[in-house]
Amino acid sequence: MAQNLGIESHSIDYIPAAERHGKVINQGPFWFLGNFQFFTIAIGFIGPGLGLGFGATALASTLGILFGTLFMAFHASQGPDLGLPQMIQSRAQFGYRGVILPLLGTLFTFAGFNVVDTVLISQGLNHLFGWGIAGISIVLGIVAAVIAIYGHDWLHIIFRILFWVSLPLYIILSGAIIGGAIHPGPPGKIAFTWVAFAAQFAACASYNITYAPYVSDYTRYLPRPKCRAGLVLSVYLGASLAAIWLIILGAWLATYLGASDGMVSTNAAGNALIPHFGTLTVLVSVAALTATMGLNAYSGMLTIVTGIDSIKQITATKTVRITGIIILAIIWIGISLSLTANAINALYDSLSIMLYLLVPWTAVNLTDYFFVRKGAYAITDFFTPKGIYGAWDWRGIGAYIIGFAASVPFFDLSGVYEGPIAHALGDVDISWAPGLAVAAGAYWLLMRTANLSAERAEIAASEKALEI
Repeated sequence: MAQNLGIESHSIDYIPAAERHGKVINQGPFWFLGNFQFFTIAIGFIGPGLGLGFGATALASTLGILFGTLFMAFHASQGPDLGLPQMIQSRAQFGYRGVILPLLGTLFTFAGFNVVDTVLISQGLNHLFGWGIAGISIVLGIVAAVIAIYGHDWLHIIFRILFWVSLPLYIILSGAIIGGAIHPGPPGKIAFTWVAFAAQFAACASYNITYAPYVSDYTRYLPRPKCRAGLVLSVYLGASLAAIWLIILGAWLATYLGASDGMVSTNAAGNALIPHFGTLTVLVSVAALTATMGLNAYSGMLTIVTGIDSIKQITATKTVRITGIIILAIIWIGISLSLTANAINALYDSLSIMLYLLVPWTAVNLTDYFFVRKGAYAITDFFTPKGIYGAWDWRGIGAYIIGFAASVPFFDLSGVYEGPIAHALGDVDISWAPGLAVAAGAYWLLMRTANLSAERAEIAASEKALEI
């Protein structure tokens, strides 16, 4: 079936087989573009800022991204298998109402990223071109909201176009650096430490983990695959290659040009190569980041509607979906306009908090999907608190809380809280590691008492009702 170029009608409801469309191979460019902007470049500044050399920073970044993207990519297969948004599927682990617990973390993620993106873009364009911060913030919010309102198919089309526009610009810039056309300065003080290496690895590992609640939202229209591996690989390669490329580019800019701002350094490096080339690259990157804000708004809307429906069942109409996007846009634009330049540091700490909230959720969700229920679910029961998943599932909620508690000693929130283990590690935050391992292990053990064979009849009835 062809793409729908009108306003999308679906939200948290099931996507029937007759409406499935799209190609697995297009998921690669989609997630590539999601990481292909100057926000990613700034991740490469962390290692050099701690004295880590370019080579060590590049190695730590590559290893971190390759590891962290695994968790994001494995969520991709859930979309076409179930035809549902990511957080609706989480009702199987947490219950119809219990899913509100991880929903708080995901909503904070989507709104938080849009606040950060708005502040970064508006302040950067103000610095480079003198454009008004308030005007930029409002325009960005409106454009992102419109993209989200038109929905799934338009997001895929816009991302695909921006992928092909962005790619040659960064190829030219990176080629110029490799070929020596952009002359590097002397590197700053270099002193390899395992603390700095671990900090760069941890930042990169956690970077793509925060995409985990998004992925199924953008694969759920795909036809059911005969093999999951191709879809997982497409998402994995797209998200990881873009991140590795631009983080290493950021590490070079920080090491040899003393860069401390992704947008400013990209503009300066590009313009040093060809007049106005850096400016063009920045503006295209701004367009990519604005489209990503649309991605956040779309998934944020799905989170809001899921949360409301978990408290009081609603009919997921087009009007409900559009209203949710508009409300979310008003919130993030308002917060963005109220922030000062110094407040952005506090906002980065809030992004760390949302990682703390998301990690035990992704561990529970993936463990259930691949090792416990192995992709077998009664889809119709996701939409009633009286179904086989119940209103509250103590096993999923318990595993989430246990995993979160295990990660607390590893937290490092500058000026707010430093866990004892984080302090012993030299202020390196690796809380995602125990959060993943402990939550996954706890859920697997708790689910050993569940009677999964009793679910088979409901799964068969659900598939018959949906004509799967």
